[in-house]
Amino acid sequence: MADVRITAGPFQFLARFEHEAAPKTVAKFQSLLPYRQRIIHVRWSGQGCWIPMGELDLGLEFENATSYPAPGQFIFYPGGVSETEILLAYGAVCFASRAGQLAGNHFLTITEGLENLMPLGEKALWQGAQDIVFETL
Repeated sequence: MADVRITAGPFQFLARFEHEAAPKTVAKFQSLLPYRQRIIHVRWSGQGCWIPMGELDLGLEFENATSYPAPGQFIFYPGGVSETEILLAYGAVCFASRAGQLAGNHFLTITEGLENLMPLGEKALWQGAQDIVFETL
């Protein structure tokens, strides 16, 4: 079952919200849909891409925070030690910033299109920022 269509660069994915594990994060993100931004390759975390959100305060706290999202998992970091951001793991990730290891709320999981995660990550790494759009189905 999918809740969201994600178009990132030339790739499309379907994903489901993690309603039980991160209800507040899911509700807040749903209120932003459709959400359009650019996704760039991470600096410290490994095989991941992120959407920097600066000092944006969405009033969220930690729900089911993890530092080790699996490929296809999106986590939301509500800010604090580092800036607010959304991170997508496309391979091995230990979520971090220049301040050290961080943890974010796992709120969205890709269910279709996983074969395109590595190509998306490599495209962001070697070709730069990619447009990304999250839309409800």
